[in-house]
Amino acid sequence: MTTTTQTHDVAAVRMSDIRKSYGGVHALRGVSLTIRPGTIHALVGENGAGKSTLLKILQGVVTPTEGTIEVFGEHMSVSTPENSRRLGVEMIFQDLSLIPSLSVAQNVFLNREPKRMGMLVDERKEIALAAEIIHELNLMVDPRTPVAELSPGQAQLTEIAKAISQNARVLILDEPTSSLSAQEVETLFGRLRKLTAAGTAIIYVSHRMTEIMTIADEITILRDGQNVTSGKVSDLTLDAIVQHMVGKRVSGFEYRPHPVDRTGEPALRVRGLSGDKGKPAEVSFDLHNGEVLGIAGLMGAGRSELARVLFGVDRKTAGTVELNGTELEFRAPIDAIKAGIVLVPESRHEEGLVVEHTVGHNLGLPQIDRLASGPFIDRHKENSLTSDLISRLRIKTPSADNRVRNLSGGNQQKIVIAKWLATDPSVVILDEPTAGVDIGSKAEIVELIRGIAAAGKSVIVISSEPAELLATSDRILVLSNGRLSREITREEIDSWATTVGDETQSTLIRTELGLQVAIQKASQNVQ
Repeated sequence: MTTTTQTHDVAAVRMSDIRKSYGGVHALRGVSLTIRPGTIHALVGENGAGKSTLLKILQGVVTPTEGTIEVFGEHMSVSTPENSRRLGVEMIFQDLSLIPSLSVAQNVFLNREPKRMGMLVDERKEIALAAEIIHELNLMVDPRTPVAELSPGQAQLTEIAKAISQNARVLILDEPTSSLSAQEVETLFGRLRKLTAAGTAIIYVSHRMTEIMTIADEITILRDGQNVTSGKVSDLTLDAIVQHMVGKRVSGFEYRPHPVDRTGEPALRVRGLSGDKGKPAEVSFDLHNGEVLGIAGLMGAGRSELARVLFGVDRKTAGTVELNGTELEFRAPIDAIKAGIVLVPESRHEEGLVVEHTVGHNLGLPQIDRLASGPFIDRHKENSLTSDLISRLRIKTPSADNRVRNLSGGNQQKIVIAKWLATDPSVVILDEPTAGVDIGSKAEIVELIRGIAAAGKSVIVISSEPAELLATSDRILVLSNGRLSREITREEIDSWATTVGDETQSTLIRTELGLQVAIQKASQNVQ
């Protein structure tokens, strides 16, 4: 954790009694936030707690209804992005603001290009400066590379480099590690510590609680547009933070042992499976009824590609897939669905939902044949199906007629899971099932995964979130460059609680660290 030896009399940011209303809806109800120079301050809360609104006000994008803001003692009298930037406030967005057709260097210095003769862009200097910044982040790409050619992790680091290059006095990071590997996260954390040592104040927003426990000095917790508590991270336990966020005790992030019968034939048998894009490459594994199999690996390891081949989205070039002893051949996803294999995709907006349609229409999509009455949909059948699914999965929506885009990320993800469960599948594949959802929704989705396995179905969970894999998986397979690198048993996972890290760390942090180390070693072919 960052330690600050210097005493600062003036707060880097002081937001006092901030209120914001949209018509009759109160987004913020008198929130106060104080950030000290040279510290990393975590701002946490469930979706809808008011984090985004508060930060948009600090950026000058949104004008508060009431309240005052000071940045290093200077009153922010005008709420505009230009004024916020003049005061030294910069933000790294979760949704990247990069222009794909421009190079890394051009994106880093967009609208701030170094000039020669006062008017011409000095491209040589721009490339050299960009190279220096991205080198500090261990981003090993040519600064002239178009952003469109970068991996998600490389694009995320480019976004971070862009913000760092502006020498911000207050740097806001919104889910900065969502696309980064464990090694890239460590590099980023090292860079953040250097920035705080130089006096920069950092506001860190993340749903990954173990990251906050690792990197943040102080924390402010919001709920329902109000302050819940603020203080030093070292004075709070992980359970206490989550309880403050949700308003109640949340369980579910500890693995719950359950019987898995591996003596009989597996439900799913995969042998030598390869895809036409080089990933997966000769992957073999078994999956039993009632078992949750985790799939781990660094960015680009081929995890999503494996799911796409198993679901018939991408063509397999070699190998066999057997379900309950029957060999399957998929020309398209419809063949997988009919066989009993379904996929909750990584990108729910692009591949899992029609966000402009209603909750009911989305839930009924895989069941159109069953719901059809001639050329029309039997609305009575659809309403019966959707009301049952909304109740079973506790989807929070005013009605089935509400548009999906109006729901939180967690409830949107529940819709994707629910629509496939309604088909009564044998194998459920979930690719990043809790990406972008808050801690309360994460816990609910983890419980859903356990419930699916308890019903006797076979489950594959692909995730970049160590906590999610550790909470759900009976075994974990690690992929590297499309190949199966190693298998991790539950016994090995449990041993990490006493053999990895040090005794000052919680069991959860030690087991997460153990998984991260195992993934790194497997990716380097070190067992």
